[in-house]
Amino acid sequence: MIQTFKVLSLLLTYPSEEIKAGAGELRAAVEKEALLSKQQMKFLFKLIAELETRDLYDLQERYVLLFDRSRSLSLHMFEHVHGEGSERGQAMLDLKAMYEDQGLDIAASELPDYLPLFLEFLSTREMKEARELLNQPLHILAGLRKRLQKRGCVYASVFRALEGIASGKPSASRLKDLLSVTEDDPDDFEQLDEAWEDEPVMFGPGAATHEDGCNPNRIAARLRAAKRPAPGPNVSGPDGSGN
Repeated sequence: MIQTFKVLSLLLTYPSEEIKAGAGELRAAVEKEALLSKQQMKFLFKLIAELETRDLYDLQERYVLLFDRSRSLSLHMFEHVHGEGSERGQAMLDLKAMYEDQGLDIAASELPDYLPLFLEFLSTREMKEARELLNQPLHILAGLRKRLQKRGCVYASVFRALEGIASGKPSASRLKDLLSVTEDDPDDFEQLDEAWEDEPVMFGPGAATHEDGCNPNRIAARLRAAKRPAPGPNVSGPDGSGN
């Protein structure tokens, strides 16, 4: 079991009391395996410290605004490759089959391309295989890291850590294509309505500004209670490319 992948998977899931209470164990697991550089650990431990010490309500709001309400930061990897195209369905089936072939059964409500689920799967593999699989969506991970860094967001540390563990480099052309897609602006209410037109969004008093730059300033606190999409990668490759 590769504990670091399990830790990174947990850090990308919806914040909970269990994660807050287990922060010390998360740090200890990362330090023990020593797969990350001291600099990578430093950045990652800043995120763990925030999850441990900040108000859970605020942490959950930030998470929803970042990963559930911004498609350009979606944790469903095929969203960045196929969007809602028909090819995504087959890629999902292929990835689900890969999981099942290796003994990992997923719930019907889970989407196979959900990054925390993919990392959970990698934690069960030998390191060589895990790194080879991680290399396939590396341009997606690098793109998410760049977008989060641009926002000054501490969650970028998770993607920086994954790039550090991987044995390859992201495809420059694929990364360029991914970053050419216009990012969601959480302050643009019209854009939000268009992106999530089939899902009601409620707004209220301006949310507090957060010093780390992760949390858009004026989205309502009521989004904290929003339902997350069902959680949810491809024998042909988690990058959806067939390679």
